Amino acid sequence: MLETLLGFSSIISGSITLTSFLICTAVSLVLGVLTALVYKHKNRCSQSFAITLAILPAIVQVVIMLVNGNIGAGVAVAGAFSLVRFRSAPGTAKEIGAIFLAMAIGLATGMGYVTLAALFFAIIGLFMLALNLLKFGDDDENERTLKITIPENLDYDGIFDDLFSQYTEKSTLEKVKTSNMGTLYELQYSIILKSREIPKAFIDEIRTRNGNLNITCSKTGTKETL
Repeated sequence: MLETLLGFSSIISGSITLTSFLICTAVSLVLGVLTALVYKHKNRCSQSFAITLAILPAIVQVVIMLVNGNIGAGVAVAGAFSLVRFRSAPGTAKEIGAIFLAMAIGLATGMGYVTLAALFFAIIGLFMLALNLLKFGDDDENERTLKITIPENLDYDGIFDDLFSQYTEKSTLEKVKTSNMGTLYELQYSIILKSREIPKAFIDEIRTRNGNLNITCSKTGTKETL
């Protein structure tokens, strides 16, 4: 009944008119841009990802319109999308959630449910903004990931404990990895600093013990650029 009220029963039945196509595409693009803006609120976002979110609903919408009722075409499109998946780098949980939101909007508009798509976006978009404002599930602002490289002949067991007790509230050794043909060890700690800033003295004292090798202290979840 909903598609009849909206005037898009032709899409459901398999025929696409120019008017219905243009309206659905316009709604998809508008909601896609709004999705990108909602995601960018208090989130780091590259221009390429923002553009992808903006156009993804329209792309999915056209695909759904074209394969509606055609099983063979649907299988072919599913295979093409699976190939694209293996050519793309994995994203964060927030990025994947935003992509699924954009795809759901495209699915709805592709089936002709433009009002439902707008209502769904309004509900999810406002909910996402509210969770961001409430800092739902946010980590401790002082939590950091500390990576220290040490030579293989240095016993890492408890070597930095006195520094951790001085500069951190909590520290946990999470991972030990060998590198450089086994001549180096990379220690990864999860720490909670006593202050929001990373004390320079803390890093300097670690450098004197690890032979001035690499040290990385970053916020939890921050991606490193290789």
